[in-house]
Amino acid sequence: MPAELLHRAQAGDRQAFDELVRPHRSELLLHCYRMLGSLQDAEDAVQELLLSAWLGLAGFEGRSSLRTWLYRIATNRCLNHLRSAARTAAVTVPSPPLPEPTRLGEVLWLQPYPDALLDGVADAAPGPEAQYETREAISLEFVTAVQLLPPNQRAVLLLRDVLGYRAREVAGLLGLTEDAVNSALKRARATLQASRPAGSPPPAGSATERALLDRFVEAFTVLDVDALVTLMTDDAWVRMPPLPFEYRGSDTLHRFFSVIRAGIGGVDRMVPVRANGQPAWGEYLRDRITGGLHLAGVIVVGLSGDRIHELTRFETVVAPCFGLPRTLAQP
Repeated sequence: MPAELLHRAQAGDRQAFDELVRPHRSELLLHCYRMLGSLQDAEDAVQELLLSAWLGLAGFEGRSSLRTWLYRIATNRCLNHLRSAARTAAVTVPSPPLPEPTRLGEVLWLQPYPDALLDGVADAAPGPEAQYETREAISLEFVTAVQLLPPNQRAVLLLRDVLGYRAREVAGLLGLTEDAVNSALKRARATLQASRPAGSPPPAGSATERALLDRFVEAFTVLDVDALVTLMTDDAWVRMPPLPFEYRGSDTLHRFFSVIRAGIGGVDRMVPVRANGQPAWGEYLRDRITGGLHLAGVIVVGLSGDRIHELTRFETVVAPCFGLPRTLAQP
């Protein structure tokens, strides 16, 4: 951090401030997303933290790095949001009516994170205390599990096990004792360990991944129920935030996909994108009147070995983040 740039920013030079914080914006957005589970909420939090940092920069004395100071503001902004906001989402009645779910999900506000926003993120090289590789720490499964932790446990786990800060540093960032940090981390680790998948995903772009995804797209476009279930692990999940319905296990998923097939018949086009370091697609259906293709949702899959262990479908509100058009011209 050039001292001259800092001095200019502290003297009220907004352009200098923007240059000062620009290298950290991508990683701060990702941190806020992990804290809040929603890209929209994370973007709002980053705007709030930058305003707070601008207003408080004159008081920055350099006792920590600027990056750590920004993480302190970001984390506490997210904690304030979690403690004050009711985390709900508008729910519409699905059509066709869905079968009885395995359970009602709690993370209705979950949104995917475009891989395009991961380029150049600094925490790809986390500190020495980190316990999670970057690919796992951005996965939908990880972000979903983190959302179920109490706010303080969530913040401690992300700062310690994802970003790699030491317990003493985290205590200073959050205004806690080291004992409180270690206790919160122990509970958070125990909760997340129970939700970690048994297998690892194949390398992105590998022959194993490509073969599995080709089979998935082929089965999903025609909604071949038997083929889809065969591609999924025996304990695979299907989730559809903001709908609260979650389905798990081969028999349950067979019933679920059978209902979907009866309702829509099939999917006419799948446009590949990537989200949360995972394969994803825009799902397009043909309009029976115009013949054009309209976006129906965004599908993200989680892989374990050579099978799918999680499928999450999001509504079209997230499409602009992936550059997916609302409609496609008739081929």
